[in-house]
Amino acid sequence: MLLSASYPLVSIITVNFNQTNVTREFLASLKSITYPAFEVIVVDNGSKDSSIADLQIEFPSINLMFTHQNLGFAGGNNVAIRAAKGDYILLINNDTEVTPGFLEPLVRTFQQKPDAGLVSPKIIYFNRDERIQYVGSVRAHPVLGRGKRIGYLEIDKGQYDEVRETDYGHGACLMASRAVIDAIGGLPEIYFLYYEEHDWTVQAKTAGFKVYFVGTSKIYHKESISVGNNSPLKTYYHSRNRILYMRRNAKGRSFVLALLFFIFLATPKKLGTYILKRDYQNLSAHVKGILWNIRN
Repeated sequence: MLLSASYPLVSIITVNFNQTNVTREFLASLKSITYPAFEVIVVDNGSKDSSIADLQIEFPSINLMFTHQNLGFAGGNNVAIRAAKGDYILLINNDTEVTPGFLEPLVRTFQQKPDAGLVSPKIIYFNRDERIQYVGSVRAHPVLGRGKRIGYLEIDKGQYDEVRETDYGHGACLMASRAVIDAIGGLPEIYFLYYEEHDWTVQAKTAGFKVYFVGTSKIYHKESISVGNNSPLKTYYHSRNRILYMRRNAKGRSFVLALLFFIFLATPKKLGTYILKRDYQNLSAHVKGILWNIRN
């Protein structure tokens, strides 16, 4: 049960890019949710596929917005954040499907924990035997630049059905309070794709908010439909933004050690793997991601 008889408005925001059918499946899953007070904003991020307009006919209650150019994950979401009317803002990937009662535990967590700024539900891989993708995470090591995913690929048997503080929320489904957005603004658009939610989490914590994992809420994620599992685009932004994240959030000695580790250990290992596999597209993408940071 929620703490009050009233239901705060939740703005559900998703971004579409040339994936009308995927977005349609997501919107269809929203029809089953039991939370009564929500609006849905779909941002089309410069798609070349004009069929996205059909969704307004199929789902007349949605607010369909057009950027007319690809603003990236952060930019597309920020367009909707500025238009959202909700007390809480839910950023959720269009390649997800939700369960009927997923919203109530998220809202209840904000009501029960006044220090909450960001919350994420349990995320399960879609059609993969209830394999866990996210049940909370441990922050990135200041030198290695990588965090730890709790429970990753375990079968969900309810062992993480709890609410607890965590270091990072998950970008596939992340709810923010209006208070945290007023304090720190929207997602940092410099990332374009990947790592922006980690940076946003750091900003929220710096502003005095906490991040919670809500295991009593569950969604399903169709991982990497948008860019592919071995995509040069994904490789480029992971390479580029890993360094960018360190530049923006690591300080002093930690930053120097992290940069040395990345240059002399992580990068040679990654490049060697691409060379052995003769994967020259991803090799090139990785190098371009590094060079972006040198030029900027």
